[in-house]
Amino acid sequence: MKQWGGRFEKAASASAEAFGASLPFDVRLYAEDILGSIAHCRMLARQGILGGDAARRIVAGLGEVYRELDAGGVPLDLALEDVHTLVEARLAARLGDDAGRLHTARSRNDQVALDLRLFARAAAVEQVAVLVALQRALLERAEAYPDTVMPGYTHLQRAQPVLLAHHLLAYVEMLDRDAGRLRDAYRRTNALPLGAGALAGVPYPTDRRYVAELLAFDDVIPNSLDAVSDRDFAVEIVAALALLQAHLSRLGEEWVLWSSAEFGFAEIDEAYATGSSIMPQKRNPDTAELIRGKAGRVYGHLMGLLTVLKGLPLAYNKDLQEDKEAFFDAVDTARACTGIAAEMVAATTFRRERLAAAAGADFSTATDLADHLARQGVPFREAHAVVGALVRYCLANGRELPDLTLDELRRYSPAFRADAVGITAERAVAARRSAGGTAPERVREALADATRRVRASEAWVAERRAAHPTVAALLERPWDLPPR
Repeated sequence: MKQWGGRFEKAASASAEAFGASLPFDVRLYAEDILGSIAHCRMLARQGILGGDAARRIVAGLGEVYRELDAGGVPLDLALEDVHTLVEARLAARLGDDAGRLHTARSRNDQVALDLRLFARAAAVEQVAVLVALQRALLERAEAYPDTVMPGYTHLQRAQPVLLAHHLLAYVEMLDRDAGRLRDAYRRTNALPLGAGALAGVPYPTDRRYVAELLAFDDVIPNSLDAVSDRDFAVEIVAALALLQAHLSRLGEEWVLWSSAEFGFAEIDEAYATGSSIMPQKRNPDTAELIRGKAGRVYGHLMGLLTVLKGLPLAYNKDLQEDKEAFFDAVDTARACTGIAAEMVAATTFRRERLAAAAGADFSTATDLADHLARQGVPFREAHAVVGALVRYCLANGRELPDLTLDELRRYSPAFRADAVGITAERAVAARRSAGGTAPERVREALADATRRVRASEAWVAERRAAHPTVAALLERPWDLPPR
């Protein structure tokens, strides 16, 4: 009989049963479900709602069910509907009627809300961990090429020279914001819904704060209706992952461009490239392309979650079952993309000479000449026009700006001084000492600051991992029972 079958005379049709079953995908939450059940059982015993002997049997049985499911091979019977019923059925096979006592003072509504929050907070922590790995890879590459100049771009046209390390650090900054969003989402995720019952609370002397302590939640959700129906935390995490995927896609795009013959700036290690089935010479940046391409999956899951939630009256509705597949795939996709990006970046080599040649080409120091005139008192707009005319002169005569003599420069403005001659990409880079600029000393400072922030993220991950209880730890925790 179904958990809810007492009111029904007819069995569900096989098609409706298959249509409504979430077990094929929510079985992934078995560890979270058992963890929450152990905490709930210990609370029931502590409060005298459940006898101590029965509670001990139930907790021991839950440990056996966990080990059985963790080993794999348990058949998934769709008649069991969901992971909660599966766990209870496996427990009942061992304990008989005692297994049914576990569901006292809770509902599947607050139970599933708990399971998903436990999964989501761990997912946020592990995503920050792989973000740190990618940031580390970018920092290592930046440190390996501290003085390499390259062209900076606007509109995908060469604009001004920058240090390669400066360019790579821009991605470290993006990823730092991504990590910050996930840490912030974690804070709102880490609140306990269990104890809300189906929607209205429970008529038992439960202690939700004790359950929160057992499960390392920072707070208890104060409103029972909100506790069972809220999925903001899932949307918030997937929104953070969607923006992360935008950053990963941009990185993937640049790796595709930079490894092409047209750019020739970088060489992706063969371990992260593929060949062609027909063209023997090809070396394709498939890993970077897939990182770029998978962004759409996470964007779609974000829209899917928002659409599920947009018209739901309070409190729980079966529509909320649709949150899990979207959430799981968004988490899996983002983690996989971040992890493989870290490996790919770490294995990438850069062609210094090609980067340097491109950095000095296409009149990339034109702005520096205009700034030179502006420092002599020439209004910048006038200086801009003067240097524009110099560029036309160079184009007509096959010249480059650093090659022009002082006499040639002064034909266009008498304000030019001797230090305007021979401004190279390296000189242009060194001049940009403003905060956040690409001058070598500013980049060294940025590297040190970014490394400090990455270490802080690592410490946060370690702290959160240590705080989260495992099934094994909760099984071994000393009992807190009322006196007999």
